Amino acid sequence: MITRAGPGTPAGVLMRRYWQPAALVDELVGNRPVKSVRLLGENLVLFRDEQGRYGLIERACPHRGTDLAFGRLEDGGLRCAFHGWLFDVAGRCLETPAEPEGSRLAANIRQTAYPVVEKSGILFAYLGPGEPPEFPHFDCFVAPGSHTFAFKGLIDCNWLQSFEVGIDPAHTSFLHRFFHDEDPTLGYGKLFRDTSIDSEIPMTRLMREHPRPQIEVEPTDFGMRIVTLRRISDADTHVRVTNLVFPHAFVIPMSSEMTITQWHVPIDDTRHYWYAIFTSFGAPVDKDEMRRQRLELYQLPDYAPRKNKSNDYGFDPHEQAHATFTGMGADINVHDQWACESMGPIADRTKEHLGQSDKAISAYRRSLRAAIEAAGQGGKPPMVLDEPAAEKLTGPAAIDGIGPTDGWQAYWRATDATRRKASSWANGR
Repeated sequence: MITRAGPGTPAGVLMRRYWQPAALVDELVGNRPVKSVRLLGENLVLFRDEQGRYGLIERACPHRGTDLAFGRLEDGGLRCAFHGWLFDVAGRCLETPAEPEGSRLAANIRQTAYPVVEKSGILFAYLGPGEPPEFPHFDCFVAPGSHTFAFKGLIDCNWLQSFEVGIDPAHTSFLHRFFHDEDPTLGYGKLFRDTSIDSEIPMTRLMREHPRPQIEVEPTDFGMRIVTLRRISDADTHVRVTNLVFPHAFVIPMSSEMTITQWHVPIDDTRHYWYAIFTSFGAPVDKDEMRRQRLELYQLPDYAPRKNKSNDYGFDPHEQAHATFTGMGADINVHDQWACESMGPIADRTKEHLGQSDKAISAYRRSLRAAIEAAGQGGKPPMVLDEPAAEKLTGPAAIDGIGPTDGWQAYWRATDATRRKASSWANGR
């Protein structure tokens, strides 16, 4: 019920009520901006026409089923290479050139087509019924292009496994444990390499030395706020604020200046992509460096990881004994990939034994089931927004800092406000 997202499935009905990341804008750069896309179990083709409009249509030509991903971009649309049928971004058939003069066949053909919009380097598609919802006015969507960077990566398992890792605040003390701390000033673009706000303590040390956090889960208008508290002393506590954005995104701090908004998007039931928007509240994002770092692990054109099941994720027993908890290198994306994929193509959750540290996962599954049931009965699930509701949803705050043990609630809010006030673009939001 909660894992399978293909057409007509309960979770698939729900997921189609939301905008879904379909590709990076980077993937349609070049002389031929056409790309095959598999999304929520549907085979589609994404293209940009001569006017700069994006289209996402069914991949099989409605004439005789040939592959439109090999079509020609010309004359205001995508033309099938088999018999020249031409389709625009709305799925209208503009020409059937092999038919007799005066034929009305084209007027009766309509290819399945979905709307596409560009947001912060990602092309989002709406595969659902009726009018698409509005986008919330979150930081990742309102920040200028100079202060955002988008990327993606392929994971070879069901989407829910990866999403639940993303909202699990306890695993970072183990899965991402480093036995030695790097120089935080050399950690640009890397998660858990900066010092925590209001301290000189590297995040890697905090995660390593405080493995039993107190976890607070708070319902919000956008989903859930997850606060992870690691008590350092009677006076000081490490406060990490992350957010679950329903149905399948989360917002987490990457460094003192940057946050990550990440979606886990089903390709089908046993594969998915993570899509992320990195948002800077400080200096403009060094996009070239961010891309260079990530392309060391992910290879084009499919953004597949170089370390994977076929090579044991680069596992090194000597490294596991002396440098990292996993022995799989310093890139935490590899750690997460192993954790998610090792559960199997679709995890058997009937064999789990959840504990107190899994309270965010338990709460999310309850809300997901409730939303699936609501959508299945024709109701309006959470975060299907109209414009007034979307305007009210700003932020959300994603903070990693050291504050007072007895005043951590006020601390993270004040820290977020201070960062926004100092930002060149987030002032007043």
